[in-house]
Formats: sequence, C-alpha cells, structure tokens
Amino acid sequence: MAVTFEGYLANTVTVIDVVGTFAFAVSGAIAGVRRHFDLFGVLVLSFAASTAGGITRDLLIGATPPAALSTWLYLAVSMAAGLVIFLEYRQIRKAVRLRNLLLVFDAAGLALFAVTGTQKALAFNLSPVMAPILGVLSGIGGGILRDMLVTETPSVFHPGELYAVAALAGASVVVVTVHFGGSPVMAAVLGIAVTFALRMLAVRRRWTLPVADVAEEQPEKSG
Repeated sequence: MAVTFEGYLANTVTVIDVVGTFAFAVSGAIAGVRRHFDLFGVLVLSFAASTAGGITRDLLIGATPPAALSTWLYLAVSMAAGLVIFLEYRQIRKAVRLRNLLLVFDAAGLALFAVTGTQKALAFNLSPVMAPILGVLSGIGGGILRDMLVTETPSVFHPGELYAVAALAGASVVVVTVHFGGSPVMAAVLGIAVTFALRMLAVRRRWTLPVADVAEEQPEKSG
C-alpha cells in the first residue's frame, strides 16, 4: 500500500491538503469576522481552523513534523484566505450571507480532510477499519477548534447533526474504492463528493440522526 500511494501522497494529497486548508481558513476567517475579531484574531483563527485536522492526523500516524508545520505553504494559504475575508467581507456580505458561505467552506474542508486523512492512514498501513476513523478525526478537527475558539458548540456535537457521519461516509467510500482496485484519484473524487453532498443536503433538508427522547429529571424536593 505504501508503494502504491508513494507518488500520489507526494503530489495529489498535498494539493488536496492545501485546498482543504484554504477552505477551513475561509470558514475560520468568516467565524472571526462574525464575532468582530480584529485582524490578528481573524488570522489566528484562520490558521488554527485550517491546520488542526491535518496536524492531528499527522501526529497520530507518526508523520512528523506535521505537513502544516514543515513548510510555509500552509501558513501562507491560511493567512491569504483570512486577509481576503477580513478586507472584503462587506462586499462578500452583499452577495451572500456569511453564515451560508461558512457552511459551504466548512463542508468543503470537512470533505477534503476526511479524504486525505483516510488515504494517508492507508499509506501508513492502518487497517481498512481504522483508516476511516482517522479520516473523520482529520475532517472534524478544524471545525471543532474553530467553533471552540469563538465559544460556540462545535457542529459535530449538535444533537443529531450529520457532520462526522458525512465524513465517515466519504472516508468509507475511499476505503471501499481502493479495496476494489480503484485508483487513488478516483477514490478521492468519490469520497469528497459523497462527504460534501451529504453534509450540504443534511443542512439544506435538515436531515438529522435520531436523538434519545429522554425527559429532563425533575429536581428532588427537599423536606
């Protein structure tokens, strides 16, 4: 598996990683602008959101130093995305609601990092069962840190939210495609498409997972 993915990892996965970094950086910048952060705060949030998932992934599989910290490219991409959003958000807001834009870029980042996380896990010889789990952790990491830094409940913890499930679906598609002889590029395209489509459809159509219907316990009366 490592030989099969060697050239692919050095090229295509890096490209997908950078695009995912841009997507999560935009989502982080939008979240910061909506909370009236200053320029420094927006840039910090952009970098944190765009690299958290990838750094977690690389540390867990022993790919050190993490890609996001071993080259200036990831920092440059996240800073550029944050700066554009900070300077142009008034014009952007006239064309589209910032919340809708955040959801789209968040879904894109989720899909891209879920796929690269899964493929990198396979390249480092993780089992077909555990590789999608690493893909999910890679995909949700940026969104979790972003939401926590703006004191919001991360989307993955919203009751019934199809967030991590969308990432797991796309990651599983990657594993199945590779198992049946599909090329790494085909696996990536299918995985990204499934994750992004499922996440956006869930938001648009308000699809949710079943939630336990448990009545709140009443406080005991004293005396």
